[in-house]
Amino acid sequence: MGKALIIGCGGVASVAIHKCCQNSDVFEEICIASRTKQKCDDLKAKLEGTTKTKITTAKVDADQVEELIALIEKEKPDVVMNLALPYQDLTIMDACLATKTHYMDTANYEPEDTAKFEYKWQWAYRERFEQAGITALLGSGFDPGVTSVFSAYALKHYFDEINYIDILDCNAGDHGYPFATNFNPEINIREVSAKGSYWEDGHWVETEPMEIKRVYDFPEIGEKDMYLLHHEEIESLALNIPGIKRIRFFMTFGQSYLTHLKCLENVGMTSIEPILYEGKEIVPLQFLKAVLPDPSSLGPRTKGKTNIGCIFVGKKDGVEKKLYIYNTCDHQECYKEVGSQAVAYTTGVPAMIGAMMLMMGTWKKAGVYNIEEFDPDPFMDALNQWGLPWKISEEPELVD
Repeated sequence: MGKALIIGCGGVASVAIHKCCQNSDVFEEICIASRTKQKCDDLKAKLEGTTKTKITTAKVDADQVEELIALIEKEKPDVVMNLALPYQDLTIMDACLATKTHYMDTANYEPEDTAKFEYKWQWAYRERFEQAGITALLGSGFDPGVTSVFSAYALKHYFDEINYIDILDCNAGDHGYPFATNFNPEINIREVSAKGSYWEDGHWVETEPMEIKRVYDFPEIGEKDMYLLHHEEIESLALNIPGIKRIRFFMTFGQSYLTHLKCLENVGMTSIEPILYEGKEIVPLQFLKAVLPDPSSLGPRTKGKTNIGCIFVGKKDGVEKKLYIYNTCDHQECYKEVGSQAVAYTTGVPAMIGAMMLMMGTWKKAGVYNIEEFDPDPFMDALNQWGLPWKISEEPELVD
């Protein structure tokens, strides 16, 4: 069918690459590119001989538009899968525009110097992508990503309008460390220590970090403490789902994680402001990232499950209706299959599916789109096929 250029070779990229190689009818060829070419070569060596997909590797600095353009021109992929850092979304989009190549990512842009992630920078590319006749698919991970597809699916099949969405992200995995993050520590800690916010009656309501706590009884997991965070899919769903009155996002955290995080915050270790240390400028959060366990090393030691989904309240034929669509994923099953824990797995699988939708032409609209703006049905079918089966409950417990 075609060729994908995958930029990045971390935990999520590794899962997406494994999945592309399982799906070699669509991904006949992939090129894995990263700043550290050795990581790409190691993964290629591991996968070659297990797949019909032809794998090549390359070195690229995703901050450099010219380097990216040269690589895309050399490889001539059908789609560029951006699985690098959110700071690099815009340089990769620039390179895709210059070469007229479809683009997809899993997380929206955030500038490195402010912990502020929103879609305005990427939405500003709409007209240029339209004129170039190419698609940019934003947020094809799990949240954002699958949660947005769940929302489009619920609207298409169960509701005339959706008034309330609660997105619940529960990771009940235990890695045995006193403190570690399940994905890039820098992104994780920035996200968690930022102020929370939710969308209500047409505007953002801001909260203090971790101010709003609820306890929820998750299917297949049980009761967990969860906290309201700001999350990027709220911004696009508020625009794209008719009838919305409120959208909130909750994530579970254990007490040990929160206690450690508070201590680290109190002593300034989570700061993104550079400080002078022995004549050199260092960013405390980047130093902390270097001393924490690498998220990709957590796979073999993580036990338990994740449960991520959306609770919807809305109307069908004038009658109020509730619905809960969710996926549960087992850390150890994921590790057995692709050598990674479930947090990377739940993001890497949808990244492959989003790229597949673009490569097959199943989703075809020139411009910049969030994932819920396409027909959800083929994506929902692919989730069942590629390792993230979903369930529906029509009588869910609501979050107050």
